[in-house]
Parts: sequence; C-alpha cells; structure tokens
Amino acid sequence: MEVRRVVPVKLNMTDEQADLLHETIDEFLWAANYVVDTAWDSEWVETRSSVLHEQTYDEVREQTRLHSNHVQSARDRAVDALKSVVAKWSKGEYASLPTFSTPFVEYNQRNATFHDDHASLSTVDGRVTAEYVLPDENRDTPHSAYLRSDEWEQTGATLHYRRGDFYLHVRTKADVDDPEPVENGTVLGVDLGVENIAVTSTGVFWSADELTHWRQEYVERRKSLQECGTRDTHENVQAVGRTETGRFEQSLHCVANQLLEEAVESGCTVISFEDLTDIRERMPNARKFHEWAFRCLYEYVSYKAKERGIRVEQVNPRDTSRRCSSCGFTHEDNRTSQDTFCCQSCEYENHADYNAVARNLRFLAARQTSLATAKNIGYRLLRNQTGGEGGAPVGVRLNTGMLNANGVKPVPDSVRAGVHGESPRL
Repeated sequence: MEVRRVVPVKLNMTDEQADLLHETIDEFLWAANYVVDTAWDSEWVETRSSVLHEQTYDEVREQTRLHSNHVQSARDRAVDALKSVVAKWSKGEYASLPTFSTPFVEYNQRNATFHDDHASLSTVDGRVTAEYVLPDENRDTPHSAYLRSDEWEQTGATLHYRRGDFYLHVRTKADVDDPEPVENGTVLGVDLGVENIAVTSTGVFWSADELTHWRQEYVERRKSLQECGTRDTHENVQAVGRTETGRFEQSLHCVANQLLEEAVESGCTVISFEDLTDIRERMPNARKFHEWAFRCLYEYVSYKAKERGIRVEQVNPRDTSRRCSSCGFTHEDNRTSQDTFCCQSCEYENHADYNAVARNLRFLAARQTSLATAKNIGYRLLRNQTGGEGGAPVGVRLNTGMLNANGVKPVPDSVRAGVHGESPRL
C-alpha cells in the first residue's frame, strides 16, 4: 500500500540564489496565467491539457527561460484551476477565472534533486543548492520521520515564498504493508459540532473554543487592516490569511492524531463520521468556516488512518440527534429543547451524571447531546453493515463498554478507566 506525506522545510538561501528563485517564480506564474488567458475565448473555456499544450508550450518556451518541466507544471496547474471553475459553473455557482499571484513554483524529479539535508533546484539560470533548515534529528518530527528515512522517497516539491523566506513543501511516498483484513471490527462514532469540533462515542470531547477565539481574532485583525485600503494593507491581509489557515490546519492535525490514538486505544477498526453533505443546512449555527474545518478533519483522519489499517466511513446522520443511545427509540420529542435530551420511551436523560464537573448548563447540554449523537453515528454504521468481504463491525465502542448489534452493553475486560463524558482534549 502506497502512503504519501508532505513535509514543509524552510530553506537557507544566499541573496544571489534568492534572486534566481524570485525570477523563476515570476516566470512560472506568468506561464500559468498565459495558459488561462489562452484557454478563455469569452464564450468557451478549454480544459483539455493536450490541446492547451499545443497552443501554449512553444510560446511559453520562447517568452520565458523556464525549464521544460516548469512549463508543463505551470500548464497543469492552470488546467486544474480551470476545471475547478468549470465544475462550479456547471452547478450554477459563481466563480471567476483563476489568476495566479501567490509566489510558488512546482518541482519534480526532472528539474530538482532531493537529498536528506538539501535540494538542487532548477532556476531560469542554472541550478541552485537549497540548504534545509532542519530541527534536531533526535526530535520526533516529520522531518526525521520522512526526509531522513531511507523508507520514504522524495518525489517532488512546491516552492513557496512567504514573509521573507523560502519554504519547500517536499512530497514523499513509501510502500507500507497492507493491514491484515479484519473479519469483525469495532466502530468509533464521531460527531462534529460548533461548540465541540469533535466528540467520540467513547466520551472524549475536543472543544472548539480555541478555534472560535482564533477565528474571531483574525476576523477583527483583517477588518482593521482593510479599513486602511493601501497596497501594503492588501499584502498584510493576505499574510494574515495564510497565518490563520496554517494555525487552524495545525490544530486540526492535532485533533486528527488524537482521534486516531483514541481509536487505537479503544481497539476500533472503523471510524464513523456523519455525512458532510449539506452539513451547514443541518447545523444552523455552523458557518462556512465550520464546514471547511469539518472537511479538513475528516480528510486528515482518513489519510492518517490508512496506514494504521483503520477504515473511515461516512453515514447518513438522519435522526441521530433524536435517537436514544440507550434503547434506540427515535422520536422528535426526545429533543425536548435545544439543550436537553430525554427519551420518551425509557426516560433516559443525558445530564444527571455531569452536573458536578460542567462549567455551565448550556456548555454541558451541548456536550451531552454531542455524545449521544456520536454513539448513534457509530450505531448507524453498525446497523447498515451486516456482512460482506472484509467483515462487518460488530460493536460500537462507548465510554462504559461496547454496544453490539442487539443493543446489549456488555462490560468487557478491556474497559479503560478515566475515559468518560468529561474528557476534553483541547
């Protein structure tokens, strides 16, 4: 099984080398924008790579000093962006033609040579040796795991320039042994939300407080900068946006890693998320930012779980917030209010055991509802899969034991102490 990872590395460059890279980036961006302009004839957008190659390759080679592979990479980047725009148009959505302005350039094994501590990069005037700025090799970092490992091959990279420094995002890959097929598995249900970015069926919560605080802080900072209206302000707004995205992505990577740790510790072979389609319509308080965060988290967990042999799936979330996680009875009256869950059949309530440790009732109720929903998301996958090649899950891991297909909650020998409904990770 092939696994891929991307490792960002800061580069140590001389002024002369930096000038050559800046020139290379400028011409690469010009080439990509030239392809976009050629593809658009005011009525039709050409997205076939072979056609655009014939229409643009010779002209770009004549007008620039780019390596032939840089010309092809610029064309491919333009084609991908054009296809994305056309896809939005086909759905009736507004989208403008792409314009490439952010400083970057693509490298592959034909115009770059990668080593453990440096890379040789083609420019518009020969090659430069880019020294990596690496952390201590004894530290457990992605650099030591992927760049310095003989098991991982460096296949390409994207060079970025931001805040006065060059960064090489190195793409690596490795072949790992396929995990042994599991005939029977255990499901970890995950609920996504506004107040808690993720809640598992084992009762672990990842609060969204910090993400919400950062988002509001960046919104106010951008608003303050935009009021100035100068060119420098525009560049500062873009820099703030990159910082914001990087900080959110780092935080979501941490949540994804901890979710996987929870799955491994709980003996789960399947992680079940709710279907993210139209999630903002189902979640009135969610904004576009939350939808982006949910999708990022799902994607991070999915690719990280692959090499651990854990399957990640999405299930239809219908009625998961109305279904009793104790007896399975589903009715709209189970949600007596936005903050309270009380089963009309078995009278199960989802708040009594948490009063002593909750900070306030509103925060507590939101956590309890998410916990019940996470259980139901896991149970939905359990009910949907009844067999087949590779086996079907036979249980949903809870904080008190495991829920099986018959609704029984046995207490296994492996129940872990200290993991309960008030176990925040953030």
